[in-house]
Amino acid sequence: MSATQSSSDCSIELRYRCSSEFIPILQHLRASIVVSTYKLGKVAVIQASGSALDVRLTSFPTAMGLAIHPRKITVGTRRGLWTLAAERDIPWEASSSTGPSSNSKSLTLAARDYHITGNISIHELAYHGDTLWGVNTLFSCLCTFETLHNFVPKWKPWFISELRPEDRCHLNGMAMDDDGPRYVTALGQTDVGGGWRENKIDSGCLIDVRNNRIVASGLCMPHSPRLHDSKLFVLNSGCGELCVFDETDGHVDPIDAVPGYTRGLSIAGQFAFVGMSQIRESNVFGGLPIAKKHDALRCGVAVVDLISGRSVAWFEFETAVEEIFAVEVLCNAAPTRIHSPDLEEDDQELWIVPPLKAPSATD
Repeated sequence: MSATQSSSDCSIELRYRCSSEFIPILQHLRASIVVSTYKLGKVAVIQASGSALDVRLTSFPTAMGLAIHPRKITVGTRRGLWTLAAERDIPWEASSSTGPSSNSKSLTLAARDYHITGNISIHELAYHGDTLWGVNTLFSCLCTFETLHNFVPKWKPWFISELRPEDRCHLNGMAMDDDGPRYVTALGQTDVGGGWRENKIDSGCLIDVRNNRIVASGLCMPHSPRLHDSKLFVLNSGCGELCVFDETDGHVDPIDAVPGYTRGLSIAGQFAFVGMSQIRESNVFGGLPIAKKHDALRCGVAVVDLISGRSVAWFEFETAVEEIFAVEVLCNAAPTRIHSPDLEEDDQELWIVPPLKAPSATD
């Protein structure tokens, strides 16, 4: 399967493929998958269109964390947060090369608000009710956001002595429960700028936010903790693994390994959707166990059946996209598209306005 999409500055040849089981799983869940890729600066929507696959990229500079709310999605970028409102029953343009015809209805995610955070290396985002929480990696803390401030620090690991823009432990992932943030992942327990880089292979840890304690250590660049069905899942990224935390013995046990650096995790029903990335030859990724499989690594999404504990489907970008940052699954969703905040990304302007109210006799 392949598609070509033109952006405002260049033509992107986008080729992708998937296993035979991937589209039936999306159809079963009535799901669209939203992924971010910060190097290319795009957010992609991956969905079934009949028996085929529909993939569309939209520009967001340095797109990183994604947060899903019943009425909106927030995208973390290099210096701020874009909030996209969910608008239903808006026809897609007739000139669209992919997706439904102009007579069909869809879910459009239209950019509405932008909050300037400054470059805080924002990582994972999640909503608790209407409150947006973020992993502020540069300042080694969890934070929320409000109009008068770039961010509001709410919690930091006890081993971080002060809030400074130094990325001291590379705090990166966040698991939410009914009461808010519960677990986070970090690549080290260091209190100096960039200290986590010295021992990446086994210095990663899983932290209980509420009780201020390390519950698992010795991990290899862990990311994306998630609570689902009373279990805590986490990605042991440097080994390319999806794992589950066993609170009885404190072990992080592998469920399955996939051919990629694992980052970005969303669980729907019995399926875990795991982001897979290729890795760059750099001091960050050098020496990791997964680097030994460098030539076999894919960029895309693996689907792991949590009942059988094995990978059952996959989607792969063959061109353009080399890494995945965040993965979110929208279940029971209408066909979905994102309307870019950059008009040049779209061939039609979009106005969303309320109906004109007829004047009353007193007006």
